[in-house]
Amino acid sequence: MLNLIQADLFKLRKSAALKLLLAITTVCAAVMAVFARLIPDRNLDAAATGLGFLFSDVNVISILGGVTAGLLVCGDLDNKTIHDAVANGYSRFTVLAGKAAVHSLLIVLLLLPYAVITWIALGTGAEFSMGSAAIGFLNVLTGGGSITAADAPKMLAVILTLIIVYAAQLSICLPVAFWIKKPVIVVAIAYGFSMLTGQLMQLSARLPVLKQVLAVTPYGENYIFITPATTAGDMLTAILVSTGFAAVMLGLSYLVFRRTELK
Repeated sequence: MLNLIQADLFKLRKSAALKLLLAITTVCAAVMAVFARLIPDRNLDAAATGLGFLFSDVNVISILGGVTAGLLVCGDLDNKTIHDAVANGYSRFTVLAGKAAVHSLLIVLLLLPYAVITWIALGTGAEFSMGSAAIGFLNVLTGGGSITAADAPKMLAVILTLIIVYAAQLSICLPVAFWIKKPVIVVAIAYGFSMLTGQLMQLSARLPVLKQVLAVTPYGENYIFITPATTAGDMLTAILVSTGFAAVMLGLSYLVFRRTELK
């Protein structure tokens, strides 16, 4: 499996697509921080929060997570790379596990600009706000308070937890990619599902049963709102739930991939 992972990473390092995606998240993270800084100073109207939210991590990664799955799975199904790996003796589960590992690594890479810029911004001690439109790293940024060197371990824990939650949420892209095999449709489904879970999260505040269901998935409201004020126990719960959900998606992906005919 390591050979497959190394081959994918080598191909991606040479790919202009990855450089473009990383540039997009870097620019979007910077724009998000600028919006969040200008709004509380009234240099931007409060109505601009909707525009600023478009550049937030939850919105951007919901799209790019589907794009990365399309590159890794749909692209390699189309150019027969996956077919060749299976023909050369790799089991389907080994191929799938390699794709899942690389997909998770790509999510980490694409989220790093948000993590770094959020940390730098909080270190300035300035005020940041995006109204009520705050999830993920944007929520950390606008949650109030500054970050000092003493807060570094806590901030690292927050970053690690949020990245694992995001990777778990986007793991649903893998079974969809193996099933649909069309990158554009995978992106549309991933983004649409993200919007749906966002609405369900709001609805769960009024429906305890729905809240309990979401609590066993990385879409539970307590997980995407991790901040430095969150307890270590809650962070550990978020990590365990997210890891379990990602494992379920890996199993579902295998069931879909096993039924996929490779010609």
